[in-house]
Amino acid sequence: MSIYDRFGVAPVINASGSVTRLGGAPMPPAVLDAFRDAASEAVSMEQLQAAASRRIAAVTGAEAGLVTAGSAAALTLGTAAILTRYDPGKMERLPHCDAFPHEFVVAREQRSGYDHAVRAAGARLIEVGFNEIVANAGVRRTEAWEYEAAFTPNTAGVLYVFAPHSQPPLADVVERAHHQNLPVLVDAAGELPPRSNLKDILATGADLVAYSGGKAIRGPQSTGILCGRRELIGAAAVQMLDMDDHLELWDPPADFIDKSWLGGLPRHGIGRALKVSKEEIVALLTALDLFASGAYDADLPQFRSWLETIAAAVKGLPVRCAIVDKGDGQSPPWLEVTLDEQGLGRTAFDVCRSLRNGTPPVYVSHGKLAQGTLVIYPLCLNADRAAMLGKRMGEELQPR
Repeated sequence: MSIYDRFGVAPVINASGSVTRLGGAPMPPAVLDAFRDAASEAVSMEQLQAAASRRIAAVTGAEAGLVTAGSAAALTLGTAAILTRYDPGKMERLPHCDAFPHEFVVAREQRSGYDHAVRAAGARLIEVGFNEIVANAGVRRTEAWEYEAAFTPNTAGVLYVFAPHSQPPLADVVERAHHQNLPVLVDAAGELPPRSNLKDILATGADLVAYSGGKAIRGPQSTGILCGRRELIGAAAVQMLDMDDHLELWDPPADFIDKSWLGGLPRHGIGRALKVSKEEIVALLTALDLFASGAYDADLPQFRSWLETIAAAVKGLPVRCAIVDKGDGQSPPWLEVTLDEQGLGRTAFDVCRSLRNGTPPVYVSHGKLAQGTLVIYPLCLNADRAAMLGKRMGEELQPR
């Protein structure tokens, strides 16, 4: 019996991977042990975050780092740090910042609902470029000169959403921004693996980079990482930490927050609602060590075997199965099940809905339903769940 049954909530088979709506990635035993051990004692949070900063810096090559309440929180805190630096008066006014520079330049094709995390700090997004390829109206994508052409005295920084095929190259955008002494905040929430991205993105000169801690790193779902320039990490931390202290007594490690940069002790900042617990910090750092060491690579053959089990269960039905593998030795493979919707008499949406509403509920990835394809990610499966998923798929994919 699941602990969730105690609360009247049915556990589901998660074949969608580390998505937030299903609770993120499973935490390894070592991470769960670290979480439990950290809960048994009290600790100074600025001292713990300073220790986390040093560990994150060692892994990423950044000057400093911060454990945040997810990658969205990292974006909000990173934005707040850029907007205010170490000015307590500006910190107090956020998200109302009409009196000082608060615009972030972003490529129109990189806009998404996730950038609400940046706007929440008070930033206004200024779009450049055109999504011409998607609009079938041209062949060009956003170019670096368009960022610089949009810079004004009201520009505070640049928001860049990193992906393998993002354009223009991040290094080009950083060069243009730094020419005008403007920082670049990078959203790289889901860009791990490869592990090399932990260092390569910052190596472009980007000032702050945000990663999810509850996806490939397999830390607590509500954790993230903000890393980059020390002065900005410190300004972000000040706006998240519990600041109910006396300036004379407050003594954060100087390599984390330089107290001399502050004109006074700020009150609780815009990030106070984004606090992260001691247990989450320790668990995230444990998971980061596992991820960075390559420990998770050993899981890949098992992931493939579970996908093969599921594909075998639907063999002979009106579907076409394909296991897709990036071949980098780090990324889990996934299974694409493309339906013969006419032969089946049902659409992929119909099957997806039935899987969710069945017993046990099954959630496959819904990113390709419009193309008639169910996608299965193995990260949250095990042998029993894979067998049950294959059985449920076999039931739902019978022609009607």
